Amino acid sequence: VLARLVGLQVVLIVENHGDFEVSLFLQRRVRLPGLYRWLMRRTACFALRHADLLRAVSGSTRQQLEAWAPGKPLVQFPAWTDIEVFLEAGYRDSPRKPIVLYAGVLIPGKGVHHLVRAFANVASEFPEVRLEIVGRDENPDYAKELRREVVRLGLDGRVFFVGEVSQVELAKRMRQACVFVLPSLSEGLGRVAVEAMATGTPVIGSCLGGIPEMVQDGLTGFLVPPGDEEALAERLRWVLEHPEEAEVMGYRAREFARSFFSSEAYLAGYKRLFEMA
Repeated sequence: VLARLVGLQVVLIVENHGDFEVSLFLQRRVRLPGLYRWLMRRTACFALRHADLLRAVSGSTRQQLEAWAPGKPLVQFPAWTDIEVFLEAGYRDSPRKPIVLYAGVLIPGKGVHHLVRAFANVASEFPEVRLEIVGRDENPDYAKELRREVVRLGLDGRVFFVGEVSQVELAKRMRQACVFVLPSLSEGLGRVAVEAMATGTPVIGSCLGGIPEMVQDGLTGFLVPPGDEEALAERLRWVLEHPEEAEVMGYRAREFARSFFSSEAYLAGYKRLFEMA
């Protein structure tokens, strides 16, 4: 705004990487949520009103931008990921381990508490299986409650909080796991899902945001209603009971991941944005 007032030509590109109307309230407890929501709406309106171009990372974030700023030029392409690290891990012929894996920040919006409870529903049937939770404690109160929930459910020694790891280490853990789970309650794209798929690991994800654009239900993984612990437990049970079919599912997932994202396509997306600007 200031640049335009002094006669400078500025092109503003606004990107939408998540559901800004909902996801903020799923990260932490917000004081005065009504006021906070009003301020967010005012800020979003201000930013989008002054935008010349828009960029979305998924179909759901595109729909949100089209609803808030109809008629604005818009380009859609996925968020960046170093996919080669995960594809390389997928080429390794390493044996699978009885591990259910989650990776991401620990906040309520990721739905990790639903995963812990779903895992508790199948843990007694598969005594060799463990749940690994990889990621930093973005919301310390939530992370503490997760650990207390693990103790309450009698899952000590079955659920492990790994913390933050490098991309290379994450790719290795994904390749070793028999299934990756993304139980989010809000998700713009869910980039970590395609990373897991690139390692040849089937994914169970919530049917929301950009996850259904990556996970084909019954082919490369499974989609479950967000927060539905029974449905999630049932899909976990299927994967653990059918390791050979799950391996084939993971192979299809890796083939999809190779076609879904590439560095060349990512650069082409920004090249198009800059040319439009």
